Amino acid sequence: MKNSTKNIILGVSSLTAVAATFGAVSYMMSNTLLNYALDRKIPTNMKINKSRLSGIKGFEDAYSQLSELSETFKKEIFEDVEIVSRDGIRLVGHWSECENAKRIIIAMHGWRSDWAHDFAAVSDFWHKNGCSVLYAEQRGQNNSGGDYMGFGLLERFDCLDWIDWVNERTMGFLPVYLGGISMGATTVLMAAGLDLPDNVCGIVADCGFTSPCDIWKHVVEKNLHLPYDFPKLMIEGNCRKKLNMGSGDYSAVDAMKVCKVPVLFIHGSADSFVPIEMTYENYLACVAPKRLLVVPGAEHAMSYYLDKEGYENSILSFWKEFDKK
Repeated sequence: MKNSTKNIILGVSSLTAVAATFGAVSYMMSNTLLNYALDRKIPTNMKINKSRLSGIKGFEDAYSQLSELSETFKKEIFEDVEIVSRDGIRLVGHWSECENAKRIIIAMHGWRSDWAHDFAAVSDFWHKNGCSVLYAEQRGQNNSGGDYMGFGLLERFDCLDWIDWVNERTMGFLPVYLGGISMGATTVLMAAGLDLPDNVCGIVADCGFTSPCDIWKHVVEKNLHLPYDFPKLMIEGNCRKKLNMGSGDYSAVDAMKVCKVPVLFIHGSADSFVPIEMTYENYLACVAPKRLLVVPGAEHAMSYYLDKEGYENSILSFWKEFDKK
């Protein structure tokens, strides 16, 4: 065999080995990241801390205060309730009834968070302004059932089940608002694409993303500084196995194009986890009456903490405009 031919064969073999190694590493990386995104149980080989994943820097004191507040909030008196979703998942919620209530809020928390952490700060404001609140525990997290989180793809249908519960509880006489933070915001935005009961008067979405595939791509590329496009097909295949849906099969943008209820969009301008551009995209796609509050300098889910007055005034105006008498 000639040396030139031998060198070519050796070069091709080396490239093949490199490609195989890269493919194996990409598969392992994508599989681990998807498991961390969707699985109830955090993978044992997952060594990325959440602060790196989110890209959030600073606000440590604020997040610490919220954690302390949430522990106190959990000790308040709630009625613990359970329902079974239309696909057979046990869902847990916490009902806080307000005397002479003017409206009802169904509150959906974010990814790998919980109802108390995400809503403890705003709960007093809701109560003082005549709101009974159903604090839902999202599927695949905490006390609710389910092996996977759906990034809104599955949870949007859970919103319908919770609406049915509160309407049965209150005879359907009161205005209902869907409210969510982060993944919870995307959940309620996606729910707007469904056939909602007439007494659902609006949606408040705080720092929601457009779709699972969009937020995964952003986090992997911008925060983890890893390639996303190469392992995307593997991620999609695994996603379909877990959720029976692809990460781009439905989006908040799709829902906003057919939305029939008013939406108040809220986002912090400094959000490094869910970029504010995603709320702008959702806002522009919304064909229903819409309002927008941007809080300068606010990191992810920190808008209420940084601009409490502006946040509350925006919600009060929203209720005043869209409550059905």
